[in-house]
Amino acid sequence: MLKVFTKADYLMRETLLGLRRGGWMNWAAVSTMTVLLFLFGVSLQSTWQLEGLLNQFGSQLEVSVYLDSGFDATVLAPKIDQLPEAIAIETVSKEVAWENLVKELGISDIAGATEQLNGNPLVDELKVKARSSAEVPALAAKLAQIQGVDEVLYVTEAVQRLAQLNEGLRWISLFVIIILSLTAIAVITTTIRLIVMARRREIEVMQLVGATSAWIYLPFILQGATFGLIGAGFAWGLMLSIHRFLEKFATQQPDFIQFLINGLQLSARQNMLLPVALFALGSVVGLMGSLLAVRKFALR
Repeated sequence: MLKVFTKADYLMRETLLGLRRGGWMNWAAVSTMTVLLFLFGVSLQSTWQLEGLLNQFGSQLEVSVYLDSGFDATVLAPKIDQLPEAIAIETVSKEVAWENLVKELGISDIAGATEQLNGNPLVDELKVKARSSAEVPALAAKLAQIQGVDEVLYVTEAVQRLAQLNEGLRWISLFVIIILSLTAIAVITTTIRLIVMARRREIEVMQLVGATSAWIYLPFILQGATFGLIGAGFAWGLMLSIHRFLEKFATQQPDFIQFLINGLQLSARQNMLLPVALFALGSVVGLMGSLLAVRKFALR
């Protein structure tokens, strides 16, 4: 056990010593990692938020089903309720719809308006709520095939545009993250190489006394991982600060903005996965950069 603690203490001291000798290059590596991981976190969070917003619209989006004249909405409701895509059904009789329409038009004499039009011109309506936004088109298609249904209407353009935006954001984010990852690896590789060259005399002495390449260069590899972890910490802190600011700003906005904010909230599982993803990517990119840096020296 003592031997393990001794080795761990050596690796920690050597890693910190290398970081101190990195100078301004450490800042370049950490800042590059911070920018990379911040953009990665924002893109990942935005993807999750847009998916949540799509589901929010899907749960709020109602498919309006207008029946043929003479068909009763309460008769068709049990049949529609059996559809797996439907989670809630609201029936609106033509009498209720006519009263609401007359009130919206500002007409006080409902009986007189009905008599002038030779009766109620409206038909019964069913408002069917879909389980998710992705199932709305399939639900509408099934509803249109039911006997007694005259017309099916639903707002799909906004949902489709959000889905397209989400898909485009994924590809753009992937391209930007790959470019920044390569940049971060290059910066970390250069930083570690400079640190190795600055300590080349110590490395030669260690080689002469029989130290293995793995033992000599492991602290440099850990330095690269440290760059990634520090960058992930800065990126996560910056994201939390922005999130808290937006939460305070949203509390002063109208109900529609509140609806959007609720749709943009992450789940508890996603709130846990986001920092894990940041620190995982940071450590992987840091390790790749440091491995590329020491590979050249270790193979000599």
